[in-house]
Amino acid sequence: MGCGNSKVLPEASKKSYVSVVQSLVAFSKGHEDDDEPKKQKKKQKNPWFSASVDNPHLGPSSKQQIKQRQEWNKVPKYKDKFEPRVTARYDIKALIGRGSFSRVVRVEHRATRQPFAIKMMEVEAPEGREVCDSELAVLQRVSHANVIQLVEVFQFPQRVYMVLELATGGELLDRVVSRGHFTERDATQAIQMILAALVYLHSLGITHRDLKPENLLYYHPGADSRLLVTDFGLSAFASTLTRCEISERGNEETGESWSLRTTCGTPEYMAPEMLLRRPYSCAVDMWALGVIAYILLSGTVPFEDDSRTRLYRSIVRGKYSFRGNVSLLDFLFSYV
Repeated sequence: MGCGNSKVLPEASKKSYVSVVQSLVAFSKGHEDDDEPKKQKKKQKNPWFSASVDNPHLGPSSKQQIKQRQEWNKVPKYKDKFEPRVTARYDIKALIGRGSFSRVVRVEHRATRQPFAIKMMEVEAPEGREVCDSELAVLQRVSHANVIQLVEVFQFPQRVYMVLELATGGELLDRVVSRGHFTERDATQAIQMILAALVYLHSLGITHRDLKPENLLYYHPGADSRLLVTDFGLSAFASTLTRCEISERGNEETGESWSLRTTCGTPEYMAPEMLLRRPYSCAVDMWALGVIAYILLSGTVPFEDDSRTRLYRSIVRGKYSFRGNVSLLDFLFSYV
């Protein structure tokens, strides 16, 4: 998705967080009704790790066999699309995700047998080029334990191939759904890792602008896994912004900072100043982090309404309620 258009989401139910999740990520995840477990569809995972088949009547071996057959059926199709320079260096193993302008595959380096993910981006369309340029502008400049790491890039006229470290631990969103909500201790650990990434990104003049649990991945399935910030397609990097993107750029000697105007991101996580189309800064990422903290601690979203207009109004007013210790939430929402 390119900047300038916010993501359009379907209506959300107020009964449970699982139903809320269905509305928030319906464009990338398929689910069946909770009262029909026998008809569950294959769940489409985030484009950084493999999809799985959710069927309670299948044993582990059956699931694995089905998964392998699906991967084998898809590999030849996408191998043919890869440039020889890429396949000479990496062995394509499986398609693990897709987006509007991209396909992501799991690969192995032919010499070291180390696993990676390759994000193949179609850049012929202006929108695809915009998303690709935004990601590359960030990934080519960052190196942090809590930010997805770019290994190398292959660029061609029609496609760009980004080789990335492979995250296999799943989305933060998945862990919240499986638990219902986090303990305050676990939530604090997750927030600390996200904050570490944001401090680093903001120090470089990078604003993510689409921070949400779906874009936060665990490096491995273990409880001690580090969290990785991913998906920089909507990010803004200070040195690459155009005049249309920047409303004002401050004087570095006075310590003033540049600000943005473009409205983009996922509505439930957007800061009030962005919705009001006012100049904003990297503080919008802190607002999104406050929403994430609320979700971790409660298992629900702080701002929710079937009407987009009422949703925006509640966000702009900053009105939310939470039972329990809200010190962490107060800190993250305090800048409003």
